[in-house]
Amino acid sequence: MAYVIGVLVFVLVLLASIALHEVGHMVPAKRFGVRVSQYMVGFGPTLWSRTRGETEYGVKAIPLGGYVRLVGMYPTSDAVGAREPRSWWQRVAADARDVSAEEIRPGEDHRAFYRLSTPKKLVVMLGGPTMNLVIAFVLLAVVHVGIGVPGASTTVAAVPECVVPADAPADRECTDADPPTPALAAGLLPGDTVVAYDGTDVEDWAQLTGLIRATGDQTVTMVVERDGTEVDLTVTPVVAERPVVDDDGLVETDASGDVRTAEVGFLGIRPADELQRQSVAEVGVLTLERTWRTVEVVATLPSRIGEIVTTTVTGAERDATSVVGIVGVGRFAGEIASVEGEGITNATRLAGMLEMLAMLNVALFVFNLVPLPPLDGGHVAAALWEGGRRQVARLRGLPRPGPFDTARLVPVAYSVFVLLAGVGLLLAWADVFNPVRVFG
Repeated sequence: MAYVIGVLVFVLVLLASIALHEVGHMVPAKRFGVRVSQYMVGFGPTLWSRTRGETEYGVKAIPLGGYVRLVGMYPTSDAVGAREPRSWWQRVAADARDVSAEEIRPGEDHRAFYRLSTPKKLVVMLGGPTMNLVIAFVLLAVVHVGIGVPGASTTVAAVPECVVPADAPADRECTDADPPTPALAAGLLPGDTVVAYDGTDVEDWAQLTGLIRATGDQTVTMVVERDGTEVDLTVTPVVAERPVVDDDGLVETDASGDVRTAEVGFLGIRPADELQRQSVAEVGVLTLERTWRTVEVVATLPSRIGEIVTTTVTGAERDATSVVGIVGVGRFAGEIASVEGEGITNATRLAGMLEMLAMLNVALFVFNLVPLPPLDGGHVAAALWEGGRRQVARLRGLPRPGPFDTARLVPVAYSVFVLLAGVGLLLAWADVFNPVRVFG
């Protein structure tokens, strides 16, 4: 049941993201005077619609996108001085111009989208992707500011009995040859919260780890809170070979992928995890980092799709970092909602779900900015080209050029749409028959 609920939540948030994306286009378009004849969530047959003012609002059967119909999207034949079409490409462009022109009511040519200035066109076309980025930021803020994310605390969860080699298996048992851990010898107990170490107040686990590592084998004082009372202890770490970690607490590796190690002070305590809240500023930085990582993924998308084709043909197991489609993301939602295990709570499930949905919106933001029609980035590129031509003409003292004939890009849009549909079907097939799983 939890799995089904997770999938339903994913579908609802996806539809909400699509709806708000289209609102991001519709609102500025209306404010700039463009007539918006339709606002639709989904494709295919209309399930429900209502007309309010001059706009028809509705929901369609296939929840894989949405659109707003901006009247006069393409310049008229008169505006671009189009000639009689001779080739298939020109006929497709001419048909697109004619259909667009038919939607312009008599006396309302000034309300056509193609009449907008370049800055206004950019605001309209960037409004949708920007809305997705805002949604991602809000979802991440709910998780990182409102709920918190699991992180190592200064509370001791366990005190191992002995010091084992750094390359030993995690489940290796102690032997008579293994020395006891300094923490055990000093009397540290699970549940103790470290307050100070060697005279320095301890704020977080990363700071405490750095202090212990820098101590070497020197004897220092340590203050812990135990059952509401501060207890003074004396600890003498040992020098042991341990993995090198960066400022974020992540283990560093060398060029060959092997874990880097160093001789550092070692005490022998394991931290308890707790939900830690972050600031709004940190969420902003996190959103930018996630966006950049998504840009890197989109930039390598052709090779990643090639890998999926290979695994689909050969039956090889897909890599955990493989690109997934809507089916795969829906599967992730179900798995996150139904996962069980130690430390898994409703709060952590909710946080995992919102994190995933935030990344989905980041992906929608980045992918929609790809400069190819029919994506928003294609319209942005066309508007920039039109604005650039006008600026060049102004600087050279030439007459202002007419609008860029974006209808000529319609055949390209058809080709890109077919390509995207094919990729979507490939991802759906792979996600069903060779899925990437979040939890094993």
